[in-house]
Amino acid sequence: MNSVPGFAPEAPAGLAQAPQHVKLAVDLIMLLEQQQIADADIMAALEIVVNDYRNKLKVGGNSTSHIPAPAS
Repeated sequence: MNSVPGFAPEAPAGLAQAPQHVKLAVDLIMLLEQQQIADADIMAALEIVVNDYRNKLKVGGNSTSHIPAPAS
């Protein structure tokens, strides 16, 4: 995590042993807070991200790629 250039949050000590999804959530929260974006815009963007990942998983796409899997 923390691969965003110039992004070096001071993570709580226990975070190092946290599950990957918790680390990702903390990184995302800190990144969004640093950008000072309106709450409504953040929520709208997160809805798009969640829907995008759900749709990729439905069609068997790779959740780490923006390219969906080929239709069978």
